[in-house]
Amino acid sequence: MGRGRVQLKRIENKINRQVTFSKRRAGLLKKAHEISVLCDAEVALIVFSHKGKLFEYSTDSCMEKILERYERYSYAERQLVATESQPQGNWSMEYNRLKAKVDLLQKNHRHYMGEDLDSLSLKELQNLEQQLDTAIKHIRSKKNHLISESISEFQRKEKAIQEQNAMLAKQIKEREKTVAQAQQSQWGQQQQQLGLNTSTSFLLPQPPHPCLNIG
Repeated sequence: MGRGRVQLKRIENKINRQVTFSKRRAGLLKKAHEISVLCDAEVALIVFSHKGKLFEYSTDSCMEKILERYERYSYAERQLVATESQPQGNWSMEYNRLKAKVDLLQKNHRHYMGEDLDSLSLKELQNLEQQLDTAIKHIRSKKNHLISESISEFQRKEKAIQEQNAMLAKQIKEREKTVAQAQQSQWGQQQQQLGLNTSTSFLLPQPPHPCLNIG
């Protein structure tokens, strides 16, 4: 017999509900990753727990780009429907939408800078703190990656300089050896020439001795 269908309803037991949420959340994130890899699709997944904790997944594109693309697409669909039903007032709707978006971005920016926090609840402050922690982790990871690349580049340059110095030192030694051999050969030739001149001077006839007349 097959497994019977389980009725979907809220789990009353708090511990069982938390365990089920953790298992289903992990499976949901795994499925989102699989569909993004297998189907080459851009996937954005956002999950808030009952405590307000944020869990998210996005493909190589960042979450903001995917959400912005979704917003453009959904807005285009709404605009198409509105154009068919109410062709007038599109510019005012566009203005209101852009103004609301700018206001939201400015508000989020102030929150990220630690300003205007009085209007936020405890859960919203916790979510903001978690977002900042996540951003800091990404920034620190990128910084460490760049530092590691810089260190590797400096090590490669240092190795190349050491190899170049070793080659130059070898060339200098070989040149000094060549110069020393040339000087030694020249000194030997001079000594040989000096010995030849000395032998020649011994072979030349000696002048006669003066005769002494003793009276």
